[in-house]
Amino acid sequence: MDQVCLSYAPDATGRRNAIMSKSLAFMSFQEYLAESAGLIQRSSAAIGQDAMDHAIDCIVEALSAGQPLLVCGNGGSAADAMHITGELVARFLKDRRAFRAICLADNPAVLTAWSNDISFETVFARQVEAYGGEGAVLLGLSTSGTSRNVVAAFEQARRMHLRTIALTGEGGGSLAPLADVLLAVPSRHTPLIQQVHLCLYHYLCEHVERRLAAI
Repeated sequence: MDQVCLSYAPDATGRRNAIMSKSLAFMSFQEYLAESAGLIQRSSAAIGQDAMDHAIDCIVEALSAGQPLLVCGNGGSAADAMHITGELVARFLKDRRAFRAICLADNPAVLTAWSNDISFETVFARQVEAYGGEGAVLLGLSTSGTSRNVVAAFEQARRMHLRTIALTGEGGGSLAPLADVLLAVPSRHTPLIQQVHLCLYHYLCEHVERRLAAI
């Protein structure tokens, strides 16, 4: 097998993504895991404890005050949104009361009614309007940071004075200026970003649960 090279021109994002996709396709299983582990390490430096602590604080404050955590995303990120709310409504590790976490991607009647009659671009924003309020939190997942319906949801959240947390890829895209807390994985390769997102929100869920269970 030819040696895999993962060094890229920093100013050539499109070329970098193409090289990354091609390189990953030719990696062995062990090399793929090593690249994934490397991105987790780089994410630790790029995101930092303060940002994660801020995200946890926002969610704990909202849930302890009876305000909801709203979570949204598309595709694999929609599955992640369901995963996050499942951990908080049911349980992560502890037996405790239910937490008020709502996934905005798991109601097909709402999704199809609004998308068919009005616009898919505002399908999450509409639900923020329905369920949100001052003191609530919106957590959005978008590996590009440019998913239009997630961006629209953040804009609606801003108008309603919700706090916002964005899990994205490198740079944060259009969500960066709309997020109170930006957790941006330093990569533009979607599958690898999603793997790190799982690490981030498992950590977040565990610490939210631990703190709220003690109240």
